[in-house]
Amino acid sequence: MRLPAILACLSLVAACSAPVASGDWQLDTERSTLSFVSIKSGEIAEAHSFSGLSGSVTTDGRAELVIDLDTVETGIDIRNERMREHLFQADRFATARVTTTLDLAALADLGVGERRSLTLPAVLDLHGMRLDLEADVTVTDIDGRQVLVESRAPVMVHVEDFGLAGGLATLQELAGLPSITPVSPVSFSLLFTRG
Repeated sequence: MRLPAILACLSLVAACSAPVASGDWQLDTERSTLSFVSIKSGEIAEAHSFSGLSGSVTTDGRAELVIDLDTVETGIDIRNERMREHLFQADRFATARVTTTLDLAALADLGVGERRSLTLPAVLDLHGMRLDLEADVTVTDIDGRQVLVESRAPVMVHVEDFGLAGGLATLQELAGLPSITPVSPVSFSLLFTRG
């Protein structure tokens, strides 16, 4: 099976507690990123990220990305704490999970150094709620053993879809802000290596 297939895993690959079978692809946590943007007061945009990512793509096309919500990084300690406690409620909902099943045959002819654009259907499980979404990605076969999956356009996440509106209102009140936009663009760059 070609490594491009794995890239498809692009969607947000994921963490497995079970040992990796030969041929599976694992997320390179040191060289992968997932970030989101918040907009406050209608015009001030700030970029944030998560450092705790894990993921995998199996040889049958099952892909999962797990995001440790306790690792949110906004550049300000008190804001990190408030997001963990009030927005994500990370003590109750420790992770967000993205899953998809890839059509590996669609990437079978991707050669080393080649790139291909795909639209991947996925499921986002966040704050106890699940929602179908699509991610427009670019998959690049780096060297036959590594595949890079990157967002071609941000995935828009609406707080109301995941029961996060109350937490957002709390953040707005604590920060004394007139508004926080209730939708965040999410972008990612995920590097997978054959296990």
